[in-house]
Amino acid sequence: MKIKSNTKLAIFDTFKTKGDDLTGEANRQRAIITILGSNVNPAERTRTGISQRIAKKHGIAWKNIYSGIFRDLDEILLPMGIAEEDGRLPLKRGPKALQEKGIPYYHLTKKGILIALSISENKNREELLKQFFSKSESSEKEFEKILTNLLLTSPNFTYSIFQKYVKAFCDNKIEELLPFDLSKLRNISDESLLIQKEILLAFSKLSKQERNDAILFLDKIT
Repeated sequence: MKIKSNTKLAIFDTFKTKGDDLTGEANRQRAIITILGSNVNPAERTRTGISQRIAKKHGIAWKNIYSGIFRDLDEILLPMGIAEEDGRLPLKRGPKALQEKGIPYYHLTKKGILIALSISENKNREELLKQFFSKSESSEKEFEKILTNLLLTSPNFTYSIFQKYVKAFCDNKIEELLPFDLSKLRNISDESLLIQKEILLAFSKLSKQERNDAILFLDKIT
């Protein structure tokens, strides 16, 4: 089935001539989503605050990236329902009308939290996972227990599932992220998932000694 989507989310976009190197737009959107998904104060979640945090990390002037941040928020993240306004901060200076309206700051929506779970730079994904399932519908609950349990023993594998799910959306292979339904991945050919499934099934059938031998073997190559 051909998927029709107007998505412009670029968090997995890479340069055609540089292998797996993410584009500037991809890195910028990933940084915005990561900031909005962290526990920073409202001032750091305004357009200016986001620009300043990213600029400080890279040692550049925040005004040089402000227009890109503005565009990503106003043309992509807000219209797509990934982020939304969370309130406004009062202004003490500037035009009176702007002082009265205040400066908006943002947070992630449920969709945005799901996307944040796919971004490896995000350091608080465990907390975000709890937030996501606290907002989940009944149809999404079936995935909560298994993913929460998997997180305790296989965090990299667990987050790779979110990464594959969100990337499938960005690649127009699934139409909508929500409701969250991992069965949408069933029709997507992914060799790594098939390999992981094969290993898991095989491992469950091994004796204790065979499992230990397999672990020792994997320790030698990873």
